[in-house]
Amino acid sequence: MSGSGSGASVEISGIAKTFRGGVRALLPTSLAISRSETVVLLGPSGCGKTTLLRIIAGLERADPGGLVRFDGQDVTEVPIEKRDVGMVFQSYALFPNMTVAQNVSYGLKLRRLPVAERRRRVGEMLALTGIEGLAERSVEQLSGGQRQRVALARAVVVRPRVLLLDEPLTALDAALRERLRSELNSLLRQLGITAVYVTHDQSEAMALGDRIVVMKQGAVVQVGTPRDIYFRPATRFVAEFIGAANIVSGDVSHGQLMLPGGRIRVELPAGPATVMLRPEAIELVPPSTAAWRGRVTSVAFLGDRQRVSVVDAAQAPIFVEAGNGVRVGIGDTVGLAIVPSTIVGVPDEKVQS
Repeated sequence: MSGSGSGASVEISGIAKTFRGGVRALLPTSLAISRSETVVLLGPSGCGKTTLLRIIAGLERADPGGLVRFDGQDVTEVPIEKRDVGMVFQSYALFPNMTVAQNVSYGLKLRRLPVAERRRRVGEMLALTGIEGLAERSVEQLSGGQRQRVALARAVVVRPRVLLLDEPLTALDAALRERLRSELNSLLRQLGITAVYVTHDQSEAMALGDRIVVMKQGAVVQVGTPRDIYFRPATRFVAEFIGAANIVSGDVSHGQLMLPGGRIRVELPAGPATVMLRPEAIELVPPSTAAWRGRVTSVAFLGDRQRVSVVDAAQAPIFVEAGNGVRVGIGDTVGLAIVPSTIVGVPDEKVQS
């Protein structure tokens, strides 16, 4: 199975969903997913990401007029059992009366594969997911991380055209979640599966996605690579939802953004402007050398870095990610410096479909 690149391309066109009572869960949405690509649907609860995933799966019926295609084939009215998709849920959805091997083999048995072929593919998948030593164990005896590996193995062993994952790591503790995230990323790359992954965790999205689809209130607000989304957010919502962001406003004159604590050079036209400053892009410098200053109100030592809060520099506190060797205390006046190319103008809210 290694490097098989067996995933299908997915195209959704004008997909929308209105629930009973006229509740619009998903506005008309179009999206093209390439074969073997991992696309992450990211947004807060209730933004429509799980609804979109369920429509791709065939678990939810879209409003009339939308289309779902796999490799160009219209599957809009095809039921889930005939779409050849694999699904992994937060709740694992394993069969408690079966062993690990029996759970993983279940889909192959439904497809009437010969016993020898089932054993070969189950063994291969257990090895790939690192649970080969658990084959005969009851799933009731497994930890949360082990159960999630079984659920993933069961979904992938049937070699689905599309793998759909609905917040599969949310129930795990932080350390285990990070480890499984790395393992899942490696597995998807190794198998070449087309994957659509739902999460509200921006770190998860950044780590796993070839592209991220940011959603808000049933609409897509931006689609792009993790780097695009982080450094060039399309809206203020995206800027603040993806990582930490300082959003400041002022007037630009002669290439300078005027702020309460001074001015900074920007690559923006003259006039009112709202910009995003990432905390790690801001440097603490001696106030005597700076055109932009403020006063420190808190310092949180985080081991590899410090999070410093500075007031009087802008309309709201400015947060700075400083190195762990920087000496600064509460009440200190500090200078702030930032490279103009890292400053991004934040446009008004908009959606794209």
